[in-house]
Amino acid sequence: MAEQDAAVEVHRAEQANRYEVTVDGELAGFAAYEERDGRTYFTHTEVFDAFGGRGLGSVLAERALADAAGRDREIVPLCPFIDRYLRRHPDFSGRVARPGQA
Repeated sequence: MAEQDAAVEVHRAEQANRYEVTVDGELAGFAAYEERDGRTYFTHTEVFDAFGGRGLGSVLAERALADAAGRDREIVPLCPFIDRYLRRHPDFSGRVARPGQA
């Protein structure tokens, strides 16, 4: 899990088409996406090396997916990290469209 003492926040940066995770206000990583036709396509997720091993990728994935689902978006996991997260956490299974599904 992410550090207890640090302030970890995730927000959607629409202009950059990505969700950003910050630790004490410092950018620690992001999940890039594209939106079209009622779907959010997650294309790449990255946590910077200096912030690795803290569980921030999972925090980022959970909050980004919750936001997309909360906005009534269908989730398409093109990013391997997001795909693995979704397979391990079936909470979002009703909102997921695998690549190639109509």
